[in-house]
Amino acid sequence: MFRIHKIFDVTTSTNRQLLSQVQAMLRVQFNALSEKDIAKLPAQLANPMKYRFRSILLVAEDGHATVRGFAMLLHAPDLNFCYLDYICAGRGETGRGIGGALYERVREEALQLGVVGIFLECLPDDPALSPDPAIRKQNAARLKFYERFGARPLANTAYETPLTNDATDPPYLVFDNLGQKPGLSRDKTRNIVRAVLERKYANVCPPEYVDKIVKSIKDNPVQLREPRYLKNSETPAENRPKQRRIALIINDGHSIHHVNDRGYVEAPVRIASITKELDKTDYFEALAPRKFGVSVIEKVHKPEFVQFLQKACANVPPGKSVYPYVFPSRNRARPPKELPLRAGYYCIDTFTPLNANAYKAARGAVDCTMTGADWLLGGGRAAYALVRPPGHHAETEAFGGFCYFNSGAIAAHHLSDRGKVVLLDIDYHHGNGAQDIFYRRKDVYTISIHGHPRYSYPYFSGFDDEKGEDEGKGYNLNFPLRENLDGEAYRKVLAVALDKIRKYNPQFLVLALGLDTAKGDPTGSFSLMARDFRENGRMIGALSLPTLVVQEGGYRTQTLGINARNFFTGLWDGIGGSTAAAKK
Repeated sequence: MFRIHKIFDVTTSTNRQLLSQVQAMLRVQFNALSEKDIAKLPAQLANPMKYRFRSILLVAEDGHATVRGFAMLLHAPDLNFCYLDYICAGRGETGRGIGGALYERVREEALQLGVVGIFLECLPDDPALSPDPAIRKQNAARLKFYERFGARPLANTAYETPLTNDATDPPYLVFDNLGQKPGLSRDKTRNIVRAVLERKYANVCPPEYVDKIVKSIKDNPVQLREPRYLKNSETPAENRPKQRRIALIINDGHSIHHVNDRGYVEAPVRIASITKELDKTDYFEALAPRKFGVSVIEKVHKPEFVQFLQKACANVPPGKSVYPYVFPSRNRARPPKELPLRAGYYCIDTFTPLNANAYKAARGAVDCTMTGADWLLGGGRAAYALVRPPGHHAETEAFGGFCYFNSGAIAAHHLSDRGKVVLLDIDYHHGNGAQDIFYRRKDVYTISIHGHPRYSYPYFSGFDDEKGEDEGKGYNLNFPLRENLDGEAYRKVLAVALDKIRKYNPQFLVLALGLDTAKGDPTGSFSLMARDFRENGRMIGALSLPTLVVQEGGYRTQTLGINARNFFTGLWDGIGGSTAAAKK
């Protein structure tokens, strides 16, 4: 088994380890490649302006940080094309599906970038150009591989002209249009070929050679060689690659956490209200949650707090709930021995109960958000962890606000191992949990837009002068808002927050989605309508970041699902999805 991850930067230790293995593989598999070219790989990822391509590295690894193959895709946004620089399976991995899976992901990535197609080089299968039968056989196998995807060499050009008279095996230039129509124009192709030769081979291709190759492109539109390897019964895979929808991960076990006490609005019907409306769209791809161990939770929450929740919930009789009522404001160093009394030691309010299923349901929510985070690491554009109980009020060693484990923060910490993360909280209530967890870190930038703590839960945090401490100073941002706020005023604040995110330039976005900013929500005082949620989603999607959405609040079940559907319609439009995906 293997997973394909995108390497976004070279700042984390995990990414550096994977990159080092890629460089070692290059040395073995591409022995003609200079050490200088291998050594510049980190700089290519970090500094696209210098190399005039944006480099995208996709790595197939076994789940234990061992690289089994990789692909390097170069993106030229100025000419709107991609160039496949390398694709490689490790020694002994040929025939195990790694190369095919990598190229499928390359095609998905290119299609999401909106390019005209992918160009790549393949050595020739013509005896006049490749006289050695053994080498020619290998060349033919590669050309056959790409022909399965509809990718074929450009015809009627001089691209495969050797640089010197005695050179053999000069490469064809192969084009994959990703199933798009129409074909390439002559002028467009000339510009692309010039860019490839001048940006990649300026040190070996003299200007007169480049001019000769470019001028040899005369067909309009440019023609591709006729298929050579597919059997009569076979057809090339010219259909567009499957665009990844939004992964939908639902905490199916959430209903076990059903508190019937009067006034407890965090009820199972919330999930049903949302899924009913999401079923009216075709934006989502259902994904079963994977099971994760307690170790991922203890990277964010203190182990003694996690152990307390597990033991306390296990000791509450079925159908009963324990509410905190004694709090250690005088001597926090001496926790009570009795579990009901110790509830207040770890809790921030009097209305979040402990019961037999709270711990189990919270663990399920963590499994969902972690599954969504791994979806992003595998190249997915967006994921939605539709979970309850919520999590954004849970701190390092405290539960409250219906929250037990901060599943969004746990996923953000997991993603931070691969690049910078922004955790944006748009719930009506301040995201005190993420603020507490990441207050001294700069690799996870926490931003919360919420009702002012003068009148909104949790009351003791969320002020605009809380900026972070130590290394995290300047990486916590709060927007406490006035009590009565409509959608237009909200969007002005959201726009400021999104501008901060762009300047931070993260690799991932974790969005704590609270729908309790809606008009009529029993826990809030804002008045956002369905159209406002749609526009908010569009603005957030336009960040073009891999985005994990984690469900938090939202308690007016009459409009909850409608608002959720509108938010994701906007998000889908913002990230480049098609509105045609909505079912009629």
